[in-house]
Amino acid sequence: MSNRLHHKSALVTGATSNIGRAIALAFAAEGAHVAVSGRSRERGEEVVAAIRAVGGKADFLPSDLDGSAPASRALADEAARALGGRIDILINNAGIYPSPSTPDTDEETFDRIYAVNVKAPFFLTAAVIPAMIEHGGGTVINLGSWIARLGIPIGAVYGSSKGAMESLTRAWAAEFGPQGIRVNAISPGVVRTPNPAETGVHPGDIMMKGTPAGSFGLPDAIAQAAVYLASDEASFVHGTVLDVDGGRTGVAVIAP
Repeated sequence: MSNRLHHKSALVTGATSNIGRAIALAFAAEGAHVAVSGRSRERGEEVVAAIRAVGGKADFLPSDLDGSAPASRALADEAARALGGRIDILINNAGIYPSPSTPDTDEETFDRIYAVNVKAPFFLTAAVIPAMIEHGGGTVINLGSWIARLGIPIGAVYGSSKGAMESLTRAWAAEFGPQGIRVNAISPGVVRTPNPAETGVHPGDIMMKGTPAGSFGLPDAIAQAAVYLASDEASFVHGTVLDVDGGRTGVAVIAP
């Protein structure tokens, strides 16, 4: 532990599994008090217990971010109370990934993807930032995706929703940077936690063929990038989308 986030408080949405869980654990290990937000109480309390078991500080906040402004405002208020009156770091991680083809995407699915992936973080950020400004500054980190910039033949609506979050990252950096708020994003490649029970080739491995990494990444890789962007080490970083994708969007490896 290097205590890079000592005396900081952080709200991490979608923190009960995968990338969000890894970010919550990494932030707590660096000294932050973490509000672990998600829909599953059982998984959320497991994350909190893991943090507290090694001396960290965390609280679970059940929340279903459905895209409504009241739900986002309620989480912002509850997190501020749980974290002692202030939120220094906001991680907009919660998201859903239905991936039907375009002809098979009905209006209900389209609206739900945008509600959870775009509207919810938009209104949560809007609710959190005024208090950040009042307290002298803060950090917002959004989660984008490699398929926001590299088209693939599935998940068109999901990819466009993540493109919206990367665009909001730059807009918010311009809007709030002069007031002491740093806004950046992380664009993960294929990231998952290996399951020993799985057999055969995982689709993620296929998608990562031809990259320098050659395979999927672990959630911890994204968590360490988030620690950097949230820390004072990134004090000169504004409006950036940090690719942590094994080289997927920028590099092609020619197989021998």
